[in-house]
Amino acid sequence: MPPNEPEEPGLISGDFMSDGAPEARMEPLEWTLRATGDGRRATGDGRRATGGSVLFAARSATALYRLLDLLPVFAGDARVSRVFTLVPGSDFGVDALAAVERVGARSVPWDEACRDTYDLIVTASPKGELHLLRGPRVLLPHGAGFGKTFHGEGSADAASGLDPEYLMPHGGPPPALHALAHPGQIDRLAALSPRAAARAAVVGDPTLERILASLPLRESFRAALGTGARRLIVLASTWGGESLLRRRPDLPFELTARLPQDAYQLGLIVHPNEWSRTGEFELSERLAPALDAGMVLARPYEDWASVLVAADALITDHGSTALYYAAALDGPVLAAYDGGDELIPGTPMAELLAYAPHLGRAEELEEALESYRAGTGRAAAASAFLCPAATGATAAGAPDQGSALERLRLELYRLIGLSPPVAPVTARLLPIPAPPSRTPSAFAVRVRLDGDETHVERFPGHVDAPAHHLAAEYGVAGERQSQSAALLYRRTDRATTAAAYSVEWSVEGWISHVLDSYPGCRTAGVVLSPVHCVARVRGGSLASVRIEPPRENGRIVHSDPAAVLSAVHARPAGVSRVTCVIGGRRYEAHLSPATAEEAGRIL
Repeated sequence: MPPNEPEEPGLISGDFMSDGAPEARMEPLEWTLRATGDGRRATGDGRRATGGSVLFAARSATALYRLLDLLPVFAGDARVSRVFTLVPGSDFGVDALAAVERVGARSVPWDEACRDTYDLIVTASPKGELHLLRGPRVLLPHGAGFGKTFHGEGSADAASGLDPEYLMPHGGPPPALHALAHPGQIDRLAALSPRAAARAAVVGDPTLERILASLPLRESFRAALGTGARRLIVLASTWGGESLLRRRPDLPFELTARLPQDAYQLGLIVHPNEWSRTGEFELSERLAPALDAGMVLARPYEDWASVLVAADALITDHGSTALYYAAALDGPVLAAYDGGDELIPGTPMAELLAYAPHLGRAEELEEALESYRAGTGRAAAASAFLCPAATGATAAGAPDQGSALERLRLELYRLIGLSPPVAPVTARLLPIPAPPSRTPSAFAVRVRLDGDETHVERFPGHVDAPAHHLAAEYGVAGERQSQSAALLYRRTDRATTAAAYSVEWSVEGWISHVLDSYPGCRTAGVVLSPVHCVARVRGGSLASVRIEPPRENGRIVHSDPAAVLSAVHARPAGVSRVTCVIGGRRYEAHLSPATAEEAGRIL
């Protein structure tokens, strides 16, 4: 729209401050002084004497998840009623109401929502027939940085989420409040439509605030994922034809086939729109080889952010997930995006991708990680969010990032006409992420003998790669892999159910049974604890294997004891000590004859 377009009648807009934010605003009187639904009116100063109704209008699961992140704004306030509706018209709305049901919230059909009048309507997408709803409307972004444009819809080259054609459909008024995360976003909006920008305010990003609040849970998240001291490499794929999964669908499996299991763990964050478009079943089937190798597939609500907090590095396309990671952790960000029509030049995401090392082939991962320059991601994130939040630094005169919810609460209660609750508002911590749905039960093991060191690298057993031997977990791996395994092992920590009739193995009895039953098996072992195994090489005697894990900065770093058994298997019989190098760390394994107690231990 032209720069000199007229302001909306009845709206008095304050002058812009130097950071682009409106200094003051007065909303139309019919919003602050109109009667409530039951005929009771506001008090003389515009504050309501009674409660208010809030409608959360979501067009897709993506938008809904962003709305759920701001619920703490109204927490503990019995004066406010909360209800949800699905805005029709999106191809990605199928999961939205299901998500509402999962959280136990009340929803109303769209037709009913259009008939009622609400004290506040909160949305996270400007698209859809929102003008049919009655009440002051608040718009929040459902991503970071406004870095995409979609040709063929809306205004040409306008950023999705900042397009005046959607913000003011049919020439109507803009939202009563457009809550943005950075002053530069108001400048971008003002260049398109001063009228729309007059209703905008910088409040910060509630989703980033939630991620930042959860950073102390990083170790708990990694423990739940089974990451340990491994490097968690997370792939982030947005939706659409230019997304990582559309352009490079084999990359997850290529990485799992390339990365040693004891040094790396792989995770994947998929945009909620892609979950909706593809469906969980179809998505899991397409990713089955990588999931079988232990890849973590983050759920689209909350779980993705927990996995992001746990990550050591991110491989991304042009989706905004990378900006949250850069703002919170500033770990290495690698670009897996080859250009296209969607990314807007000069935006924070374009800046991040311009300076991030590019990942071509999976084999180039280690080199690309080493070439990342610390601070690159945080510099790009600083232009997407109110401030470089994780450093605690703040722009002159700007409030810190941790008060985004507090600023939102002040704005929303102003529009409702209620005094905010006295209790402070705090971001809700992210939940513990779900562990991998599958883990490898067989490994192709590469062994390299270097003096007194035995280097062990394990890869998923279904990967076609050269290996010294195949190691399989008995009772978990299939019969074909068990028959082919030179090393068979089992664990004692798997849950069992007591039964009236049962058969139990002793350690020695089970090892003898396996060596008798599987002629191709040369070594059989039992993992008793993270630091203790019992094993026997065919033709040898039963040995107790005690593992001495390394210590790093006060931490004791454990590896999978089954990897140590592979090192023992590769060494000549009769050795009393094996120095194992697993995941780049040294583990000393001390071998001695098994005691009668160890041999007779019940599994």
